[in-house]
Amino acid sequence: MNVVAQHRVDGDGRSQVSLAELIALRARVGRVRMAPLLSRAARSGQQSSRLYGRGMDYAESRVYQAGDDVRRLDWRLTARSGKLHTKLFQEDREGCLLILLDTHASMRFGTRVRFKSVQSARAAAAAAWYAVRAGERVGMMAFGQAEHLLRPQAGSRGALALCGALADWDALPSSDRLEPLSEALTRASRVLHGASRVLLISDGFSCDTSARQRLLDLTRHAGVSVLVVADALELALAPAGRYPLEHAGERSEVLLQSERQRRDFQRALGAGPARLSELAKSLGLRCSSIDTTADPFDAATGLFGNVRSAR
Repeated sequence: MNVVAQHRVDGDGRSQVSLAELIALRARVGRVRMAPLLSRAARSGQQSSRLYGRGMDYAESRVYQAGDDVRRLDWRLTARSGKLHTKLFQEDREGCLLILLDTHASMRFGTRVRFKSVQSARAAAAAAWYAVRAGERVGMMAFGQAEHLLRPQAGSRGALALCGALADWDALPSSDRLEPLSEALTRASRVLHGASRVLLISDGFSCDTSARQRLLDLTRHAGVSVLVVADALELALAPAGRYPLEHAGERSEVLLQSERQRRDFQRALGAGPARLSELAKSLGLRCSSIDTTADPFDAATGLFGNVRSAR
């Protein structure tokens, strides 16, 4: 199947996602030396020893959730409690990666090379290709402007489907819809489908106070990693000067001269990335940050294991 052919006009890779670029990352993954995925290693503040997949070792039972396999129902506990319960098993054969992708309007911003939304798509595709090469299934859930779910699939078909979804979701019309991160994480917990690992990709502006508990809850079912995507102006002080900005077709200009003006501007612009990074680190989650000029490959795949490119 020619995935690229399904899209009449491919994105430019700067303000719009380029599907061809996402698919080309497959070759990049083919040149790396695979290391064991860090899905079972103990991490401070994160439960990581039990990964629930399709293995045969029983771990525990929990209340039935929509989408659970009815063949895994725990009938004894169901009879005792009067509520449906599902058996959870330790993963011993096949892992599953679920990517949580932020699609809020704040992601469609960039002052260097590309938008954060495009950089996030590149990172998600790199993670997907790496995961399927390691024998895992990959799925993705969008939150923010888009609210879609791509159910996990194995092999190249799974990675190609994810790349196609990234291009499709990026092409959707912009809106001002907001979804707090806590709500997105609650929704994600209902659609894990046996995911052993979760990768959250976001700029952090949707991060709310309730997100801490929701992230903590999620770590009880899967290993959680966070990739913070930010613009250069959100991470460091801008040089003195005039900065033209455009939003919703309206243009304005910001004059930054004194160090105080520049510091206040950076603090306001970078509040989201800083908040999400601090939250992830306080919970002991594996976390990395990149700006829109960086190569996202090492940052995305490095959250799962030590990746070394073949020379």
